[in-house]
Amino acid sequence: MIKDRLNERTLTPQEVRTILKADNKEIVDLCKRAAIRPRKNAKGHTYFSYDEVKNLRKIQAQIRGVVTDPVAVRTPAMVSASAAQSNSAAVRSILTTLQELEVKLSNKIAKVIDEKLEGMDDVVVELIRCKTDNETLKQKIVDLNKEVYQLKNELNSYKPVALGFYKKKEVYVWE
Repeated sequence: MIKDRLNERTLTPQEVRTILKADNKEIVDLCKRAAIRPRKNAKGHTYFSYDEVKNLRKIQAQIRGVVTDPVAVRTPAMVSASAAQSNSAAVRSILTTLQELEVKLSNKIAKVIDEKLEGMDDVVVELIRCKTDNETLKQKIVDLNKEVYQLKNELNSYKPVALGFYKKKEVYVWE
């Protein structure tokens, strides 16, 4: 039956297991290594081509150490699989580098902002001190204006009499 199927050039997973003397897990692993994707027929059943099974057998032999010339076993599918793996590794490397760059930039920006804000703390403290000084000076101006007003009232209470003499009038103080 298997020999009849070989002539048709398609094999079922059960036939592949028999030919390779392997379980499903090993077949899946071999398919990944060879970059082979099993196809499905119109009924939805999985099948492999004869050439795919030959490639799987070569890879299996290479893994088990039976093949002496590993270059002879490298199929175009394997070459594309290794190229895909190297591309994947390159992409991962680029992503890692970008993430490291992002972290470094974030740390540098945070450090610069912290340094600037540290200087701002000193400025804020100085501004608060200046505001307090201004409030104190404003209150002193108010007090001095009151004193000037009182002194002017007292000065105006003196009236010249004669020969440089002055007489004080009575001042009414409202308290």
